[in-house]
Amino acid sequence: MKNARTNQTLEEREASPIIHLKKLNNWIKSVLIQLYARRGDAVLDLACGKGGDLIKWDKAKIEDCRTRYNGDADHHQRRKKFTFPARLICGDCFEARLDRVLANDGPFDICSCQFAMHYSWSTEARARRALANVSALLRPGGTFIGTMPDANVIIKKLRQVEGMAFGNGVYWIKFDEEFSDKKFKSSSPFGIKYKFHLEDAVDCPEWIVPFHLFKSLAEEYDLELVFVKNSHEFVHEYMKKPEHIELMRRLGALGDGNQDQSTLSPDEWEVAYLYLTFVLKKHGQPDRTQANSRKDKGQMQISKEDVIKDKRIMTRGPLRSIDNIGYEAD
Repeated sequence: MKNARTNQTLEEREASPIIHLKKLNNWIKSVLIQLYARRGDAVLDLACGKGGDLIKWDKAKIEDCRTRYNGDADHHQRRKKFTFPARLICGDCFEARLDRVLANDGPFDICSCQFAMHYSWSTEARARRALANVSALLRPGGTFIGTMPDANVIIKKLRQVEGMAFGNGVYWIKFDEEFSDKKFKSSSPFGIKYKFHLEDAVDCPEWIVPFHLFKSLAEEYDLELVFVKNSHEFVHEYMKKPEHIELMRRLGALGDGNQDQSTLSPDEWEVAYLYLTFVLKKHGQPDRTQANSRKDKGQMQISKEDVIKDKRIMTRGPLRSIDNIGYEAD
């Protein structure tokens, strides 16, 4: 499985065949954070990879971040100093009981899991552990935001082709012959695996997540759906707001409106259609007077030596593309 991404120079990144898709995804995540993060929030960021979203949380003026990841902490040393302390923990957040590992850190105001929740749906046990972790560490009234593949779109595209594979110039998806009838039973929603390749980004097995079943399972863990939108719908809706239009211009997914006329290609726009955004809320009323004292538990700058490798949360063998982080604001 390919999941280790090497650090790239700015020039190398801008030369990516999916650079505008990456910028669009950054816009979607930034809008989600702007919509739901509040100044002073404590954040749990699951599956953070190399911590690329840290700067987004920084702009949201959060209080604290706890992050699980399997990336390279040196990446952060080239970044500016953040305005909040952070602690990075390396492990498998879909296997371990995070309420034990982070017993002294919660509860958190907001949890984020971007482009990774579907990796938990390889088994029912992993899917349940993922949602149990989120619920256990969120305060009552806390928010869970995320992005993941849209199973309805993927299955629809599979049924539109004669074989077991489909794609375009920048991606392809292939299902095994065991799914040749292209029928997927609601009674067996876990372990529906496909191979996903996205140029300059992903080349690994992924799993279908039927969202109506994800919603039902989340309800068992006191997580109620606020909204779910396909990425195309999300873009069309929030591009109506001036502040989000300006953010899109700054990120450059559709060019900068001036000299840069480059924009998202049709192939990249099709890839965006494969994903959805979701927001869940934990039952109960928030009591912000009971916020834990998290100050000074993290650091303002992170080095490789600061990454916590807790044996209680380490997997046997190589980590999959699943990780997690957490953060604090003064």
